[in-house]
Amino acid sequence: MFGLFKNRPAAAPEAAASAPAAPAAAPAKPAPLHGLMMDRPLLISDILKHAAANHAGAKIVSVRADGSRVRHTWPQIAARAAKLANALARRGVQQGERIATLAWNEHRHLEIYYGVSCMGAVMHTVNPRLFADQLVFILTDAADTHLFIDPTLLPALEAVADRLPPTLKAVVVMGEAGSVPGQGKLIGKVELLSQEALIADEPDSIDWPVFDERCASSLCYTSGTTGEPKGVLYSHRSTVLHALTTLQVDCFATSAADVLLPVVPMFHVNAWGIPYAAGMAGCSLVLPGPRLDPVSLYTLFEEEGVTGSAGVPTIWTALLQWLRANPEKRFTNPPRFTVGGTALPKPINEGFLKEYGVRIMHAWGMTETSPLGAVNVRKAENIDWDEDRWLDYSKKQGRPLFGIELKAVDAEGHEIAHDGVAFGELLVRGNWVAAQYFNRTGDDVFTDDGWFRTGDVVTIDALGVMEIVDRAKDVIKSGGEWISSIELENTIMGHPKVAMAAVIAMHHPKWDERPLLLVVPKPGSNPTEAEILAFYEGRIAKWWTPDAVEFVETLPMTATGKVWKAVLKKQYADRAPTTLAHAQTR
Repeated sequence: MFGLFKNRPAAAPEAAASAPAAPAAAPAKPAPLHGLMMDRPLLISDILKHAAANHAGAKIVSVRADGSRVRHTWPQIAARAAKLANALARRGVQQGERIATLAWNEHRHLEIYYGVSCMGAVMHTVNPRLFADQLVFILTDAADTHLFIDPTLLPALEAVADRLPPTLKAVVVMGEAGSVPGQGKLIGKVELLSQEALIADEPDSIDWPVFDERCASSLCYTSGTTGEPKGVLYSHRSTVLHALTTLQVDCFATSAADVLLPVVPMFHVNAWGIPYAAGMAGCSLVLPGPRLDPVSLYTLFEEEGVTGSAGVPTIWTALLQWLRANPEKRFTNPPRFTVGGTALPKPINEGFLKEYGVRIMHAWGMTETSPLGAVNVRKAENIDWDEDRWLDYSKKQGRPLFGIELKAVDAEGHEIAHDGVAFGELLVRGNWVAAQYFNRTGDDVFTDDGWFRTGDVVTIDALGVMEIVDRAKDVIKSGGEWISSIELENTIMGHPKVAMAAVIAMHHPKWDERPLLLVVPKPGSNPTEAEILAFYEGRIAKWWTPDAVEFVETLPMTATGKVWKAVLKKQYADRAPTTLAHAQTR
């Protein structure tokens, strides 16, 4: 037996004694146990197929520029979307190719929403209210190959005809058959087509392709009020998850029996996801076209039986003022409204609820968040609050939806206390939040640990409900402390003689910045500075009171219906306080 080892050299006694024992082999990790479920990608085409197959009774009402209406069903929309996709494929459009729209809320736009994305191309909505330079920049940056345009918007495109990007192959006009002005001609060097002629001879069915759910579905650019617009590129996955979440009772609460009227434009962040949520639920849609005046909206609400709508505060403010001026007008069945974009002043919310039975839900979001990120609806902790207490609280933007995480940090990056008092910058992350901008890298709004810095200054209370107190660039820094321009604006909107208001900072030699209040008086009223400032007494901290009031006829608005404070800051850059009284009483 020993002969087996006779050629092996003997180990040194010291080495044998000190050699560590060989480690025992680590047990192999078990393979993960996967569920035995079908693995199907989340694609927008499945929304359209579901709506067409299961909800043929729902109506799609589209308002033309002349006020007349045309009606379709979900199966008809699906058929026309298929014709469009077949036509684009025949023109050589490939997966990932950007197809732009310059259009209002109408059925052809809805067909483009589905037809382009479902075929694997990217539906790129462009805001028709942009300035010429912004329009050219966005079309060029996106490298769009086709542009679908409402005939009423052709003059804006013709004004930049010689600056259109070289990638653009055709401009497709969305008017009725035979009504396209200049059909067969050129805009600059670009072919002009008719959408109806384009799809006329195409099959009305298609086998929608199946691809990775992370593929791009749509593209929307930020408004660019503080620099070049930035593109946010959504995926099929993010869009489907966003739409699913908005259907919740604690969000849009959409059912198949609903009739939704999106006042929010389809060119702005996918109309807050309503076209997709409506297809999922199988509900009816009323698309108001360019006619968003109070008379047109009220008529649609009543005649089409609208149950829900969404828009920015300026829309609801104008509607309430019109209703009050026409006391014979009431809602047969009060719809529910969603408001976003900027804070809705409490007097507007209160007026709709107490005078017309209309409940308004406050929501928050951004282009970068698809956009819905938070909503303010009751929780177990405040379900028993009376209406007046809830109205005070409902001005807040709300708590995060499932799929979204929020936090607020101070200047050092530490999370603020959830006491409803401490201010901090809002950060967000989630399943439908942008991770970077299209065609850009190195933006410092995206943190290394996966958060998006919104630029909103907020408080968060003990219930986890967030309230925006300002934009970081708009907050007024007075003597080392912050004043919320939004709070000052919302408060003064309760004054019976104020139609609109904006607050910006003006330079102060001692306190660095002080508030300047700009007021658009209601027609026929003639308020004085003294009575405007007196309205703040007992409603805000005394030292927050603006140092001056300017009465103006109008306020500049951005392309998305918000007051354009960047313009106001330039206009009043040299404005100085007329008094130090308020600052000295702190």
